[in-house]
Amino acid sequence: MTRREDGVWPKGGGNIGEILRNADFSVSGLGPVKGWPVCLRYIVEVVLNSRQPKFVAWGPDLAFIYNDAYVPIFPDRHPGALGKPFTEVWSDIWPQFEPIVHATLQGESHTFEELLIPMRRDGRTEDTWFTFSYTPLRDEKGAIGGLLCATMEVSAQVIAKRRERHALEELRSKSDALSIVNAAGAAITAELNIDRLTQIAVDAGVALTGAEFGAFFYNVDDGEGGSYMLYALSGVERKNFEKFPMPRNTKVFAPTFTGEGVVRSDDILLDPRYGQNAPYAGMPNGHLPVRSYLAVPVKSRSGAVIGGLFFGHAQPGRFTGAAEASLVSLAGQAAVAIDNARLLHAADVEIARRSSIESQLRRLNETLELRVANEIAERQQAEAALQQSQKMESIGKLTGGVAHDFNNLLQVISGNLQLLGKDVPNDGRAKERISNALAAVERGSRLANHLLAFGRRQALEPKVINMGRLVTGMDDMLRRALGEEVEIETMVSGGLWNTFADPVQIENAVLNLTINSRDAMEGSGKLTIEVGNAFLDDSYCRIHPEVTAGQYVVLAVTDSGCGMPPEVMVQAFEPFFTTKPEGRGTGLGLSMVYGFVKQSGGHVKIYSEVGEGTTIKLYLPRSFQTEDRVASNEAPPSVGGTETILVAEDDDGVRATVVEMLTDLGYYVLKARDAQSALTVIESGAHIDVLFTDVVMPGALKSPELARMARQRLPNIAVLYTSGYTENSIVHGGRLDPGLELLSKPYTREALARKIRLVLAHNAHRLHATAGPADIPGTTPPEITHAKLKLLLVEDDAFIRMDTAEILHDLGYEVIDVESGEQGVEILVHTKIDIIVADVGLPGMSGPAFAAKAREVLPSVGLVFATGNSELPDASRFSGSVLLSKPFSSRALDLAVKTATQQRPIA
Repeated sequence: MTRREDGVWPKGGGNIGEILRNADFSVSGLGPVKGWPVCLRYIVEVVLNSRQPKFVAWGPDLAFIYNDAYVPIFPDRHPGALGKPFTEVWSDIWPQFEPIVHATLQGESHTFEELLIPMRRDGRTEDTWFTFSYTPLRDEKGAIGGLLCATMEVSAQVIAKRRERHALEELRSKSDALSIVNAAGAAITAELNIDRLTQIAVDAGVALTGAEFGAFFYNVDDGEGGSYMLYALSGVERKNFEKFPMPRNTKVFAPTFTGEGVVRSDDILLDPRYGQNAPYAGMPNGHLPVRSYLAVPVKSRSGAVIGGLFFGHAQPGRFTGAAEASLVSLAGQAAVAIDNARLLHAADVEIARRSSIESQLRRLNETLELRVANEIAERQQAEAALQQSQKMESIGKLTGGVAHDFNNLLQVISGNLQLLGKDVPNDGRAKERISNALAAVERGSRLANHLLAFGRRQALEPKVINMGRLVTGMDDMLRRALGEEVEIETMVSGGLWNTFADPVQIENAVLNLTINSRDAMEGSGKLTIEVGNAFLDDSYCRIHPEVTAGQYVVLAVTDSGCGMPPEVMVQAFEPFFTTKPEGRGTGLGLSMVYGFVKQSGGHVKIYSEVGEGTTIKLYLPRSFQTEDRVASNEAPPSVGGTETILVAEDDDGVRATVVEMLTDLGYYVLKARDAQSALTVIESGAHIDVLFTDVVMPGALKSPELARMARQRLPNIAVLYTSGYTENSIVHGGRLDPGLELLSKPYTREALARKIRLVLAHNAHRLHATAGPADIPGTTPPEITHAKLKLLLVEDDAFIRMDTAEILHDLGYEVIDVESGEQGVEILVHTKIDIIVADVGLPGMSGPAFAAKAREVLPSVGLVFATGNSELPDASRFSGSVLLSKPFSSRALDLAVKTATQQRPIA
């Protein structure tokens, strides 16, 4: 088609053709239409007459020429876009189309289907999709002068297809979800184990929601808002939650645990209920990140909340309404399954209980006659043991009373013999006779002491001791005493407990038992000494009614001797009973051992068979206190002095003898026949350094009261008691009262001299320790040091406990160590404790639980928590408490105790 001679555009081409036929119309870079090249006019006429949206971009400015079908694509740009440069018309999408245009102008053709083009329409950018082609256009010379685009907007079709695809995916998702719910429901319904069925539910929930992890928490009401146990976990390892406490009824968790409804949050951090509860105010440090949150309560048929299904994801907006609906269905199936499992378990328990009762009843009927016979035999055995115990108690009272008078007689004889010995020549028969007489007095004294021991009337001086260490230390002495023909083996159990007993009496008991064993073996055989821990239970105590159930340290001496027949075993502990030939034994060795053990709160048991040997076991009660340091037994020299001593003694013979012995030692002696007379002497204003008083004297005023009143009037006075039988006036529970000094009758001149000097030395130490600023010129009031503090160490690890106790002991603290909180509670009942050093992770009762009980008993007790964690357990509950991180040095331990002392609450 050619243009007319006048250059007017041919008719046709629609509205765009009318615009182009306007003689004044000019195109960017091309000028008026009549000046266009023929090829361009031809191409434009084809475009204008096409019903498909098309445009031509021609010339150096790529002038944009389009047809009427193209106008609906950009109605807001028409007609201003006609003839304008391509880059101006489509400036908003030029970055996307520039490489396509340039490639086309290089001679490449392009076709695009459903290309997404963000296009501005009506003042806003919207997503549109087009299918179009770009074709290069050549001029008369064959050079590329522009491009041709044929296009079609397919936005509606693309959106429709996407909606269809989304609908199909949602349908497929619902189908998959329904399949998961149905499969999980079938598995849950068939499962009777709650652990497994909750795990199935959580795993299915993670699959349904796409959560990163999920959990099922079991609802346990502790009366304080709820406490919850992690029952099942999916998606992460359990160790991710081990260091965090179980969730409480916070504002986020409450709707689930109370059954109010589902909680679904696209971002839980933005939820107004989040972070409203102390102490963490949100998730604690180290918790898995949670943004998307979905929780569904699991409720039983009765409406009670069993627990909750919880799911989380680190990204927000991950849980849909469909996921929520699926979880509600899953939670319902889980609830029914749990109810059924509980009912079945309850039925099984009831069936088992009834079956057990029926079985027990059947066995009871079968064994009733035998049990009755055994019960009668056990009762007869217990009655026999009780009768024997009562018999021994009666004999003990009798022998104790006899020993008291016997000791007074021996004291008079001994004292006069010693005084008489000074008046006779060192050589000659008289001196020898006095020596023989004193030896007889000494044997009589030992006999009296054995009687007192059997009668449980001796004044014990118990200490907290390690029996194994004590017995091991006797090894050399026993080998010398028993001879080379006796093979001695000593065995001490590991982890041996301490006991509270008189170490001297234990040594005497061991010596008596081993000598008896040597004699039973006729001087040759094997002797085994064992020390270990033991527990005597209620069943044992029913047969032995004199025994208290509990923990004991047991000392067993076993020999390979001739053994004992039953009739000898029954009488073995009675005084003066012996199977040895005349002159070989007094029959008081085992009776002394029996009395000492009973007086110490223990128990004695003999196991023996004729021809097989004998084992004697001594059970002494366990002590929870730390071992006392036993002072050296080396006696001070027997010297006199020039101090003033007041002697209070009702026996005229004893008084005269002791006065003469003290005078002979250089002391100035005052005397009184009873306590009241002694008090009169004290109140006379006379200077007195030592009150030497008999324990048992006639009159209303007793010796302990005399000593108390003497100290009130003369604060610097020292007190020394003497007696052959204490009658519990200064001995309680078989133990000499703390801080008292006793010289048992009969005593020698040398023993009296040493004891007087020892008492004076102890009194001087007491006065120095209690002296205040007014007593010591130039001093300031002494600061209370940690040496006066009593510590309770609670640590279950034996090695840590022993090492820590030793460190504290070396630092100067008084330490009691136990291995559990339960044992610590027993200590607190009867012992005043200043500071508690407790491990946090104790088995059974935890360190914080024990500390809470300790603060109930002792509100001002200081607390040191030893732990590998970096924070105090619930520090708000334990004011003034101190954290001691493991491992710790002795310096850190000392600093922690001192800090806890300073921070102790004021009761």
